[in-house]
Amino acid sequence: MAKVLKCGDLMPGCNFVAEGKDVAEVMAKGAAHAKSAHGISTIPPDLAKKVQAAIKDK
Repeated sequence: MAKVLKCGDLMPGCNFVAEGKDVAEVMAKGAAHAKSAHGISTIPPDLAKKVQAAIKDK
């Protein structure tokens, strides 16, 4: 089942949405977005857990 991440669930005001076939694909897209839009070059483990928890079935 496809997965979706709404960045606004973690960063209020951000409208970015990442979709992918699985959690790994969505995490990769989310990491690229975090770097380009939010200046987060390295995702710390605590943030990675929050991101994974925010990924939902599409």
